[in-house]
Amino acid sequence: MKKLLIAAAVAAASLTSICAMNNDDKVALPHPMKPGDRIAIVSPAGAIDSMLVLDAADTLRAEGFEVEVMPHALGQHGTYAASDSGRLADLRDALMDTTVRAIMCSRGGYGAVHLLDSLSQLPLERDPKWLIGFSDISALHALLASRNIASIHGNMCKNLALNIDETDNATLLSMLRGEMPVYELPADTLNRAGRVTGRLLGGNLAVIADLIGTPYDVVQPGTILFIEDLEEPIYKVERILYQMRLSGVLPRLGGLIVGQFTGYKPNANYETMERMIADMVAPYHYPVAFNAPIGHVDHNVPVIQSATVTLDITPDGGTLSFK
Repeated sequence: MKKLLIAAAVAAASLTSICAMNNDDKVALPHPMKPGDRIAIVSPAGAIDSMLVLDAADTLRAEGFEVEVMPHALGQHGTYAASDSGRLADLRDALMDTTVRAIMCSRGGYGAVHLLDSLSQLPLERDPKWLIGFSDISALHALLASRNIASIHGNMCKNLALNIDETDNATLLSMLRGEMPVYELPADTLNRAGRVTGRLLGGNLAVIADLIGTPYDVVQPGTILFIEDLEEPIYKVERILYQMRLSGVLPRLGGLIVGQFTGYKPNANYETMERMIADMVAPYHYPVAFNAPIGHVDHNVPVIQSATVTLDITPDGGTLSFK
């Protein structure tokens, strides 16, 4: 049974407008997509099985979109899909092409961080468009967040090609078309009740931790931070959280959403990652939601990076709603 369900789908309010920020900045929300709009598929990090890309492209075409698989998306260069220059060229061309309305990253892996300095020179604000992906793609979301452009932390080609979770795919497509979901959060003994409205930022913890102190730092006071990771030992995640505590950010978050931490082993101090995280944030008073289906799992719900959201946690569960 899914632990986070899509509640009444979507108010008629669309994503065409501008979302107000707590700090009076404005976040640009790309225009809703229409039939015939173009989606570019890029591989900014690891190499991928070409059939997953081609099948995902067919799935998107069946939804009424035009799809372009960028020239280096199906390649291989060591562990990467292409050289830095090839991956950069694909992503730069897609970002600057005014006929492209969304960019789907084929997969994560490692390598997106190589492109940040060059991509940061582009006039990204001129034509905001959806960027979709998770895992290593958290680095690209962080770049867009630094420019106050919303993006979608969500599934990529494998999930679309294999239709691993039909509900998540449908939600992703509805977001592209301008609909905002409301998610119901499960009750959890580690949850901390409370209600907060703020900017939603985060992603893969190892990726965003390496960006702390850079121009692409999303771990900021007042934000509602969401985190997930794969195959990171408990002590390494604890070390990241200590860095956040010692820098003064962890105590000043607006809220915390703990997604799925998978592929790790218990240690002598903690049986679970979640128990360690609960202890790390115990001194603070903001709402905390555990066991959200965000991460390297089949049921990986899409969320809008940089959107204003309301996180409302009660003893019986809670909601995450997008403004």
